[in-house]
Amino acid sequence: MDLEEIKRQSRQAVTEILEGAGLKPGDIFVIGCSSSEILGDKIGTATNIESAEAVFEGIIPVLNENGIFAAAQCCEHLNRALVVEREAMEKYGFEQVNAIPQPNHAGGAFATVCYNRFKDPVLVESIMNKADAGIDIGGTMIGMHMHGVVVPMRISLRKIGEASIICARHRPKYVGGQRAIYDEKLM
Repeated sequence: MDLEEIKRQSRQAVTEILEGAGLKPGDIFVIGCSSSEILGDKIGTATNIESAEAVFEGIIPVLNENGIFAAAQCCEHLNRALVVEREAMEKYGFEQVNAIPQPNHAGGAFATVCYNRFKDPVLVESIMNKADAGIDIGGTMIGMHMHGVVVPMRISLRKIGEASIICARHRPKYVGGQRAIYDEKLM
């Protein structure tokens, strides 16, 4: 496992997504991450803090530099709750829940790393379909956190480590039918 390569791939992926998604400061970027899949193992079977830290070090500084809030999805044992900064919770009116992610019990390695390294972390049950873009590393199913219309994004990478990635962004709904004219910048 080459941790520097995982960090580089993570940084490259988030940079490409931000370039294509048109996010602005204060938007939310959701991250689902299976450290097991990064290692080439089945999701939930080989939790690894070191690979989760490499993903954190690749993604979070880029989001912070752009003023984008990170939302780190926990595993299904915490009902895919999310670790966010208290500032994001307060800005969006999310409801805090009481749990602390753990790497081998409930939460997962990446959520645990985020909980331990964010400035003022809180766990929220839901971000109420508010994520503006995101990355799913290893099939963690982030779609429930995205806005109603999600557009898949193709970037130059297909994997981080051994984990397949799926990238997505939000776009406004089209309304008006066949007579409507749409703003190309929002498509």
